[in-house]
Amino acid sequence: MAHLIISVSGLRGIVGQHLTPEAALRYAAAFARLAPAGPIVVGRDSRPSGLMLQEAVLAALHAAGRNTFQAGIVPTPTLGVLVRKHQAAGGVMISASHNPLEYNGLKLFASEGRIVPNHFGQQVLEGYRRGPGEWVPWHRIGVGQPCPDPIAPHIEAVLAVVDAQQIRARSFKVLLDANHGAGAEAGRRLLDALGCQVVLVGGQADGQFEHPPEPTAENLVSLSTLVRQSGVDIAFAQDPDADRLAILDATGRYLGEEATLALCVDHVLKTRKGPIVTNCSTSRMIEDLARKYDVPFFRSPVGEPHVVDLMLAKDALFGGEGNGGPIDPRVGYVRDSLVGMALVLEAMAQTGLSAAALAEQLPRYEIIKTKVPLEPGKVRDALDRLERHFSDSRADRLDGLRLDWPDRWLLVRPSNTEPICRIVAEARAEADAQQLAHQAVQVLKSLN
Repeated sequence: MAHLIISVSGLRGIVGQHLTPEAALRYAAAFARLAPAGPIVVGRDSRPSGLMLQEAVLAALHAAGRNTFQAGIVPTPTLGVLVRKHQAAGGVMISASHNPLEYNGLKLFASEGRIVPNHFGQQVLEGYRRGPGEWVPWHRIGVGQPCPDPIAPHIEAVLAVVDAQQIRARSFKVLLDANHGAGAEAGRRLLDALGCQVVLVGGQADGQFEHPPEPTAENLVSLSTLVRQSGVDIAFAQDPDADRLAILDATGRYLGEEATLALCVDHVLKTRKGPIVTNCSTSRMIEDLARKYDVPFFRSPVGEPHVVDLMLAKDALFGGEGNGGPIDPRVGYVRDSLVGMALVLEAMAQTGLSAAALAEQLPRYEIIKTKVPLEPGKVRDALDRLERHFSDSRADRLDGLRLDWPDRWLLVRPSNTEPICRIVAEARAEADAQQLAHQAVQVLKSLN
């Protein structure tokens, strides 16, 4: 990631090297020219560079004649709620998600409160490359105003989809690791509203991450010890913009990001029925659960906009990505850690089971993720070779190459931002998943 990474839903890069005020201004201006009429909501995560980039974005939007609502530091899913609440033309979220502190980025929202669909994002990207274009005259410059209590509408929306009274009756003791990210206040306020005793870690939203920001098992080792010492019922860990959630049980055992979506889907399908959508790199647990509850299941290409497009097309009950991003349409079409926390607590309250016991009821798989350097010009040959090598599988080219067997699967897809192929393998046993990934790596390395 040694350059400015530009996609159809946003851009990101190292601040001061590749992501500059000029780049942010040009991108926001391109968005302002193409978005429908109306104000634009602007928010940011807690990274120290966010305020500087926010000023550049606001300058571009105002100079393009757009009024703005300024949300300040908020979770990414909160921005989606605010876009709808203020009937805005769209939104700009300043965040680099789980990337290291030196990175930041811009993510665009459509007027429906979702990440912009690919066709619109492509138009913004083309406009960005053309340059900022003309500005409005002085008397048409836009003005900004703050969003009053920007977090409240999101919390109210989440509380409306669970039995808050039932959760309050249990008075769960919950550890929340916000890691100094944008979810600190929203997470605490939601848990307070659900009657939880909250142990808040990294509660100051200043971006000074105490551990690497992606909530993976290796990054949460120290948190595991703290969970055991704190005597909590469950622990939640958010990424910096709080659209992803990882879970640890009362013993400090990492249940994982993949388990977040599975726990939510299992709980929702016990009382409501409807189609479920995930991307093609998400654990087969979700497909198994859809089969268990006899509801339709659909896979999209990787990426939140693709998941949301398919959820809308299939009128999905629930969806998300296996990176800890549940999407509940009742709250919004954005990955949402607050939704994840509320639904898992409701499942614990209704069943009387611990987080560990709920996880034990899920289908059991082990997932392995790795990557291999591969030049873009060799991708087609690489996928063809893999399909021939694994000729006993069922092949799918929805996004890269996915190969399925009755008890395992493999996904190999080229990165959109780096000269690499990402490999995901899942099987009942970790050794089988490792072997599957190893074989794929060896086939790809033979091309270099």
